[in-house]
Amino acid sequence: MADLSAEANHIEKLYQFGERLNESKDKSQNVKDYQGIIDAANLSIKSKQLAAQLIPRFFKFFPNLSGPALDCHLDLLEEEDLGISFFYFLFYIFDRDCLLSVRVQAIRDLPLFCKDNPENVSKIVYILVQLLADEDFVARDAVNKALMSLLRQDVKASLTTLFGRILNVDEPSTEELIREKILNFVRDKVFPAKAELLKPQEEMERHITDLIKKSLEDVTGAEFRMFMDFLKGLSLFGDKASPERMKELVALIEAQADLDAQFTPSDRLGEDFTEHYREFTERLNVVEELTRATMKKLTQGMAEHNKAMAASKSEDEKNKVKTQKQNTTSGLRTCNNILAMTKPLHSKTPLFIGDKIITLSWKEATQASVPAAANVPGKKRPSSTLSATGAVASKKGRGTSGMQNQLVNRALEGLSQGGRGGMRGRGRGWGGGRGRGTGYC
Repeated sequence: MADLSAEANHIEKLYQFGERLNESKDKSQNVKDYQGIIDAANLSIKSKQLAAQLIPRFFKFFPNLSGPALDCHLDLLEEEDLGISFFYFLFYIFDRDCLLSVRVQAIRDLPLFCKDNPENVSKIVYILVQLLADEDFVARDAVNKALMSLLRQDVKASLTTLFGRILNVDEPSTEELIREKILNFVRDKVFPAKAELLKPQEEMERHITDLIKKSLEDVTGAEFRMFMDFLKGLSLFGDKASPERMKELVALIEAQADLDAQFTPSDRLGEDFTEHYREFTERLNVVEELTRATMKKLTQGMAEHNKAMAASKSEDEKNKVKTQKQNTTSGLRTCNNILAMTKPLHSKTPLFIGDKIITLSWKEATQASVPAAANVPGKKRPSSTLSATGAVASKKGRGTSGMQNQLVNRALEGLSQGGRGGMRGRGRGWGGGRGRGTGYC
């Protein structure tokens, strides 16, 4: 019972210290009272609970005791057993909620150390950051609220400290967890409150942008997307942003992509790509099947166009059918290019698509120039090397390669004018979808 009596005396003294400080007009003269609160803070659970409120409340009046006062308050955050005596533990039910209440109270009152001492903001934010990993929900909630309070008081100093901790991870085993908690806090608490916190708007948006730029030096893909989504939500990079601002965002993306880095395939030697190869081959087969099916439809359509051309009477009808035939020819030529490019990909050592063996429609074989022959009476005039549209040359060029597709030959029959109408750039239309068969007509 002696311990209980001593504890009661300690509590009584703390109340007396607090009352005298409250009543004093010049609190800076009550140095002994404030020192008494600091000295009594570690005597019992009840004294700790009371000291956790009194120390920050009168902190601003005693600058000479700021160091001991802050250290004492931090002890209330770090103490595990809180000085529980064996006697107290034996005769009274030990309530863990009492321990938690001291810790939570100490966390909640941390911002008071900065209320009249703004130079302490960075230090207190740094301390609170360490507590973000607290396993207890109530304590963690108190940390979040304390940090938000400091952000409202001095957003620039608070953000600088938060992002500084993201960058400086000295002990990966423990610091990575804190880094993750900071990022979660920034994502869940800071970003949604940007309209309230980032004032003056232009200055603070620029400040947080600079902080994010530094943080992007070491981020995961998900973190990069999170930061970019936030930046796009700022008025600095909004709908009315200048081209220079958008270039700034593009530069961030380019830096993250590291486009100038040399590709080093040796980094992946020894990896098992069996599953990737199987899926790639399956997708390749689907592309080829769809291409052949499309070629079949186009060939059938070409036969119908030939019949329609024969049945056409007016020039308008003939021109319309001629346009349809040219479009069909372009489609067949595109399909032929696709099959030419996919064929070597089935081999164990695929050929480069630019290899001379692979003949594509836009890589027509060059023909040797033939000197113009003089017109001789009784002899036929030699055919021109190139027609007006290059159809003859293109057919001859493909024929010399030995890989001319018969379907394309049939498609070209009956065309008074060959050429590539509507052809340029259409080859890229194939394979646009990521799934199997998606994105194909």
